[in-house]
Amino acid sequence: MAAWAAFALPLVRVAPNRLLTGEPVYLSDLLTLEASLLFIGICFLLLWLARLSPVRRLQTYHSLALVLLLTLMSAALFALTSHQASKAVHLGPSLVRTSLGAGFWTLMMLAWLITMDTLDRAGFKAWIRTGLLLFTIAPIVIQVVMGRADDLSIMKEYFSRSDLFWQAVWRHQEIVLMAIVPSVLLGLPLAWGCQHFVRLRRAVFPVLNLVQTIPSIALFSLLMAPLAWLAVRYPSLAQAGISGVGLAPAVLALVLYSLLPVVRSGLAGLEQVPQAARSAARAMGMSTWQVFAHVELPLALPMLLPGLRTAVVQTIGLTAVTALIGAGGLGTLMFDGLFSAANELVLLGVLPIVLLAALADALFDVLSGWLNPYGAAIHGVPD
Repeated sequence: MAAWAAFALPLVRVAPNRLLTGEPVYLSDLLTLEASLLFIGICFLLLWLARLSPVRRLQTYHSLALVLLLTLMSAALFALTSHQASKAVHLGPSLVRTSLGAGFWTLMMLAWLITMDTLDRAGFKAWIRTGLLLFTIAPIVIQVVMGRADDLSIMKEYFSRSDLFWQAVWRHQEIVLMAIVPSVLLGLPLAWGCQHFVRLRRAVFPVLNLVQTIPSIALFSLLMAPLAWLAVRYPSLAQAGISGVGLAPAVLALVLYSLLPVVRSGLAGLEQVPQAARSAARAMGMSTWQVFAHVELPLALPMLLPGLRTAVVQTIGLTAVTALIGAGGLGTLMFDGLFSAANELVLLGVLPIVLLAALADALFDVLSGWLNPYGAAIHGVPD
C-alpha cells in the first residue's frame, strides 16, 4: 500500500495561486530510477519488519529499529516535499503554491499507524511510548523551525495569519478548559448520586445517552433560543456574556456532551472501591463527603481517567464546530478555509486540533500508566 501511495498518488501539487488545485507531482518525478527502486525496497523491508515476530529478548531492539527506520523515512519524505516547494518558488511565478498531496498524507498516516502498533506490541511503559512518539515527529518539527518548509503552501498561510493562528489556539484551549472543569465538577457528584440512588441512575443515563445522539450543530441550535430569551429577560445575564451566540451555548453544549463519559467512568470507579475502605473511613469519624473526597475518589481515579480522557479528546474535536456560532477557536480558520475554498487554510486549522488531541491522549496515557499499578494493588489485581 505504501508503494502504491508513493507512486500512484501525487506527493505534492503545484498551483499558480492558493485557490487552484494545481498540477500533481509524483514521487517518481522527483527520484531517479535507482532511488525509486530503493524506496520500494525500503517499503518491503518495513513490511517484513512489521510482520516479523522476533524472540522476546530481541523484541525491544526490533521495535526500536522499526521506529527509527519509519522516523528517518518520514523526515526524508518531508524534506523532499520542502525541497520541491522551494524549487517551485524559485523557478515559478511569485504567487505559486506547493501543497502536500494525497500520497504524502497517506504515507505519513501509514508510518504513524505502524509506529503506534509497533510500540503497543512492544509493551513499553506509557512514558516511553510517548517519548518515542515525540521522537518520530521531532525531525519534521526541527525542519519547520529551521525554516526548511517555509515555501510550502500551508506555511505561507501560517505566516499570513500567524497572530490570528495563535489567538485561535489559545481560544480553543480556553473553551476546552471551560467545558471540562464544569463537566468534572458536575459529573463526579452525579456519579456518586447514581451509585447511591437507583432512581437517579435510571433518570440520568437515558438523558445523557440521548444527548450523545444529537448532532453538535443541532444541539447548538436548540440552546441558542432559550439562552437568547434569558439574555433578554434578565439583562444581568447578558452583561455577564450569556447570549444566544458565542461562548455560552458552545460551553453548555460541550459540557452536556462531556458528562456521559465522566459520569459513567466515575460510577464504574466508585463501584470498584472496596467496602472495607469505606467502613474504615466511617469508623474514623469521616462524614459522607469526606469519605467521598479522601477515600472513594482517590481509589476510583484509575477507573475515572479513561472516561476523562475520552471527554477531553472528544471536546477538543467538538470545539472546532463552536466557531459556527461565534465562539472562536481553531474552527474559525477551518471554516474560513472551507468557505473560501482554500484547502491549506483548512489544514492550518485541522492539524493543531489533531495535535492537541494526540497530546491530550498521550498525557492521559502516561497518567494511567502511573496510576494503574496503584489501582491494581488496591483492587487485588496481580501485577
